[in-house]
Amino acid sequence: MEIVVLGLSHKTAPVDLREKLAFPGDTLEPALRRLAQLPHVREGLIVSTCNRVEAVAGVESPAALPAIRHFMAEARGVSPELFAEHAYEHAGREAVRHLFRVASSLDSMVVGEPQILGQVKDAYGAAQHAGTLGALLDRCLTRAFAVAKKVRSETRIAAGAASISSVAVDLAERIFGKLDGRLVLVIGAGEMADLAARHLHAAGCADLLCVNRTYERAVELAARVEGQARRWEEFDGLLGTVDIVISSTGAREPILGYDRVARVMKARRHRSLFLIDIAVPRDIEARVGDLDNVYRFDIDDLEKVVAENLKERQKEAARAEKIVEAETSEFLAWLKSQGVVPVIKQLRERFTQVARGEVERTLASLPSLGERERRSVQAMADAIVNKLLHPTLTALKREGAGEGGEELAQATRRLFALPAEAEGDAAATEPGAVAPRPEEKVTR
Repeated sequence: MEIVVLGLSHKTAPVDLREKLAFPGDTLEPALRRLAQLPHVREGLIVSTCNRVEAVAGVESPAALPAIRHFMAEARGVSPELFAEHAYEHAGREAVRHLFRVASSLDSMVVGEPQILGQVKDAYGAAQHAGTLGALLDRCLTRAFAVAKKVRSETRIAAGAASISSVAVDLAERIFGKLDGRLVLVIGAGEMADLAARHLHAAGCADLLCVNRTYERAVELAARVEGQARRWEEFDGLLGTVDIVISSTGAREPILGYDRVARVMKARRHRSLFLIDIAVPRDIEARVGDLDNVYRFDIDDLEKVVAENLKERQKEAARAEKIVEAETSEFLAWLKSQGVVPVIKQLRERFTQVARGEVERTLASLPSLGERERRSVQAMADAIVNKLLHPTLTALKREGAGEGGEELAQATRRLFALPAEAEGDAAATEPGAVAPRPEEKVTR
């Protein structure tokens, strides 16, 4: 069995194609079942987000790839040629490494963003529910979650805000400390103001007041951010009470000039006022920031902070890549060692069967032995089996993860006349099979 990944992302495909290929919630489970029933596919899951659509499968042979490729296109009504033009394929080590990088947010549009880990966990849960997750992918995905956690705990890849709206929150927290109970005034009703207001609300700002020249649009924005709409005529009065102002209008000239803000600050008795100007052209006159206790930031200021934070994240990403490489090697060593597990099981069963047969014959010829003596004879036979097998089993376990593991397993089968495959070996990785629980626990 080998792990393969086939899909496309923001790096390889335009958004309109990604939208067409995305699997809505009600289509995902049937698609998973179809994926797991493809020729040479034993188990599978599908990761579907706004930035990537990927099929992850445990396959018996690389011959499964054309069928998966055709399935991914046909399932969403896209021509196979168009899909192939933008798709990537990974197998073996590269597939495992890719999954670890995706879960760790090293392959995201914004490196270090936290959403992708939750999205991969959702894909894992959907495959579990559909019964298409077998032992191999269960172990690999569980390990991917642990790698993501290790990357976040041992690097600063998620440190520093990476969007205009989240930077605005960071700057506000630097000025005010905790934002619990802070009052926010949103001027304008555009997307940027909406995003910044959402972030500030999530950070604990108690009330959001929305003002727009068109009152109806203020009402719509207020509904989206659980705020209150106010009329444009109330503007100056509101400036005297709020702590934070987000301005994003389409005005051609600044709506907050130096003299106006100076009068407001006098009425406020110079209580701190935080102004976020994300309009182009700017809504707030630049020299407003010269006033005492007025903290003004425009979109250029915020973009500089974003760029600096992303630069720092890229430095941390290099450290994270080393963690991923090491963890990939460790997982593949474990996977390779699983090739000798059936041989070890067969060998122990063969020796144990012979020993127990001889014990039964011996005990049958000694009817006078009591129960205690019989148990002693059985224990002696088990001890002999363990001692005889110990060097061979130790060598199999030690060498199983190396390059010669498969050859050693085959030589052991020939030497002890073991069957080519133990009964039940294949069933362990059938779709829906219960995987052996790895040491890491998935938190959802």
